[in-house]
Amino acid sequence: MKFFIDTANLEEIKEAHALGILDGVTTNPSLMAREGISGEENVLNHYKAICEIVDGDVSAEVIATDFEGIIKEGEALAALDSKIVVKVPIIKEGLKAIRYFSDKGIRTNCTLIFSAGQALLAAKAGATYVSPFVGRLDDIGTEGLGLIEQIVGIFGNYGFSTEVLAASLRSPKHILECAEVGADVITAPLKPIEALLNHPLTDKGLAAFLADHQRVNS
Repeated sequence: MKFFIDTANLEEIKEAHALGILDGVTTNPSLMAREGISGEENVLNHYKAICEIVDGDVSAEVIATDFEGIIKEGEALAALDSKIVVKVPIIKEGLKAIRYFSDKGIRTNCTLIFSAGQALLAAKAGATYVSPFVGRLDDIGTEGLGLIEQIVGIFGNYGFSTEVLAASLRSPKHILECAEVGADVITAPLKPIEALLNHPLTDKGLAAFLADHQRVNS
């Protein structure tokens, strides 16, 4: 399973890369705004800076919701770096754009997926990734993990090459559950990824080892 970090913060991306587990980055306009990145030129330059850090895919989201606007923005983003994957919302014009991009050899991440039907349409249109939002479904009392499992099963039935990118993950439990049901990729903030390192018995064991070493070497 691939690990992407969901952030626009360069220091967090560098830290995830240093851990040796980073396969890519996902971003969105909200994450850019959180870092104070505004203006088209600044946003594009920030994507370039991200691409300089990571070796894998970097999802860069379009703002436009009309076909022509999505195409214009998407082509500009794709031209920045070969690592860029154009992130497109699952709307009618977005679906048309995904087919256009697919025919042109431009990779896409279809975002804001909340149903298996949406994921199926995106895969049919040629999306490289689909991004079902687990946490946001949980927020409204729906089992987000069930959607991941359903999409993985459908894609497996028909051999779609589209990868299931589990998004809106908020805890290490989310990450492990997505791994159990076969998500191809997870994207999460740095905190829940690092939380996978933690276990009280690891802390206890390490403390005992260090104490024993100190005792015999003091």
